[in-house]
Order: sequence, then structure tokens, then C-alpha cells
Amino acid sequence: MDKNDLLPIGELARRTGIAVSAIRFYEDKGLIAAYRTMGNQRRFLRSDIRRLSFILIAQRLGLGLAEIEAELSTLPQGRTPSLADWQKISRSMRGQIDKKIALLTLTRRKLDECIGCGCLSLQRCQLYNRDDRAGNGGTGPRFVLD
Repeated sequence: MDKNDLLPIGELARRTGIAVSAIRFYEDKGLIAAYRTMGNQRRFLRSDIRRLSFILIAQRLGLGLAEIEAELSTLPQGRTPSLADWQKISRSMRGQIDKKIALLTLTRRKLDECIGCGCLSLQRCQLYNRDDRAGNGGTGPRFVLD
């Protein structure tokens, strides 16, 4: 491996906009891996810029670290992922993203119905739960997201 392909953690932070502490956190979680110099300094592959960018994008899409870790685990370690590697992840995530879009669309519709109805009446509101009648059924938004 060419040492010109390795970046110190500060350079990786500068290039990605991610704090050094967050990069260390992702390293601890196994999402990226550092090489160590003779002086025990961290060095990262230039391709880790893309891995970290993927983490940020996936988090903004609402994926958790476990889901992100599962996707990144399919990428090769020690080499720059190819276009085919990234396309495989894209295909894999499509179903998860489609489910999240469907849930968000339903949530927006229900929110529009609830807030947008304008009734402002606890007697007519279908979401009002007088005397906690739904409490015996457990916690969560059972009526809103059905």
C-alpha cells in the first residue's frame, strides 16, 4: 500500500467535515479501520472519505448504526470499494428506504388529517383518548399509524 493513499485523522476530519472524536467513534464501532504508524498515529485510507460520507448520508436517511454497519461490512477492507461494491449496497438499501418513505408518507397524511382537520374538539377528535381507554393495549401510536 502506498503511504500517499493514507491520511492522518486530522486530514480525514477536514476532508469530511466530521469531528476527530466522531471518526474515532466510528473506528471503535468497526465502521472504518485505521492503520498505525511506527509512532502509533492513526492513518486512514483515502477511500474512508467515501465510507464516512456514506455513514452521514445513511444517518440522515434514518438508518441506525447497526444497519449502517451491516451494509459497510459487505465492502472490502483494505482496498477502495469499486462502483459495483457501492451499487450492491444501493440495491440492498432500496427496500429499507422505500419502507421509510411509505411510513413518512403515512405519517404526513395522518398529521395533516389530525392537525389539518381544524375541529379543535376533544369530543370529535378520533385521536383523543379520554380516561386512557387505549392504555390497556400497550404503548405506542397504535391508532395513528394503522
